[in-house]
Amino acid sequence: MRKLRTVQRVLLAVFLSVAATAWTASQDISQYLKSDHPDVYTVLEGDTLWDISGSFLERPWLWPEIWRLNPQIDNPHLIYPGDRIALIWVDGQPQLVLERGNAGRTVKVTPSDTVSLKAQIRAEPLDSAIPAIRLDAIQSFLVQNRVVEPAMLSAAPYVVQGESERLVLGAGDRLYIRGVLDDNQTFNIVRKGQTYVDPETSEVLGLEATYIGLGRAVAQDDDVATMFISSSREEAQIGDRILPTEERRLESTFFPSPAPDDIRGQIISVFGGVTQVGQFDVVVVNRGEREGIAVGNVMAIYRRGARARDRVANETIRLPSERAGLMMVFRTFEKLSYALVLMTEIPLAVNDEVRAP
Repeated sequence: MRKLRTVQRVLLAVFLSVAATAWTASQDISQYLKSDHPDVYTVLEGDTLWDISGSFLERPWLWPEIWRLNPQIDNPHLIYPGDRIALIWVDGQPQLVLERGNAGRTVKVTPSDTVSLKAQIRAEPLDSAIPAIRLDAIQSFLVQNRVVEPAMLSAAPYVVQGESERLVLGAGDRLYIRGVLDDNQTFNIVRKGQTYVDPETSEVLGLEATYIGLGRAVAQDDDVATMFISSSREEAQIGDRILPTEERRLESTFFPSPAPDDIRGQIISVFGGVTQVGQFDVVVVNRGEREGIAVGNVMAIYRRGARARDRVANETIRLPSERAGLMMVFRTFEKLSYALVLMTEIPLAVNDEVRAP
């Protein structure tokens, strides 16, 4: 729980970290205000920043452009249940200001009122700040699953068997690994997942390394290592691969922003073993860092137009695609990205298109 709260706070802090400089007087944000927007909104338990911004704006990804930092509030980037967000007007443009509620207040406790004592303890509220988007939908994808080059996984050490010749093992068991591992180092146990191929160019974009568990190398004898499984999401099996743990940080680019104008791509996979795409599903997009995609980019989803027979020209054509939803990128790789579907208007599916919003 403490780890989840920490991730939530980091996400919120970076979500609004550039808000102070994002707004420019030359941009008329008022045109994107909802006609029924509230004048004051009280933050509730279970809210996300995306939901709150959607109550004020037709385009929720413009939230940082109207957020006004209050220097009198400790860490105004974090928003808590009970806080009040008010809409005001400055130089003809809307801005949102924060009035801190009890859950977001911090207190200072000093060991004594004596002037000579300087030590202070700063206590933060126990209530968690609200997340930018639904963390329960993306948590495992932030720190566990990853995309690698196929050759990297093929060359990685692999599970030969478990102790007592057991074939399936979990947390608390020992594994025997073919390959060399550094003693007392922690490694990820992964399994070969889907190979992602660009539907347009047939280029291999990467291989899903599905997270199975976490293990620690405890011994090495020639090219066979012994590993202790410290935690597992699934049972480890013969043939599972061993990869170094990733030292990843949540980047400071996690705030909503429109994807590059020239971006055109497709949803090439959806997690969960299905082909239909719904709200809060995690999808894979065939565009990544090399195309300029960044964490926090919002993209519009278009249902791919059906093929129709032109009987006059005696040929088959594709009908125009129809805008159908929005998604936000939360993790990027060189050639593809993970995104969370934030809203859908009509049923979606793998191979539907994504574009700048």
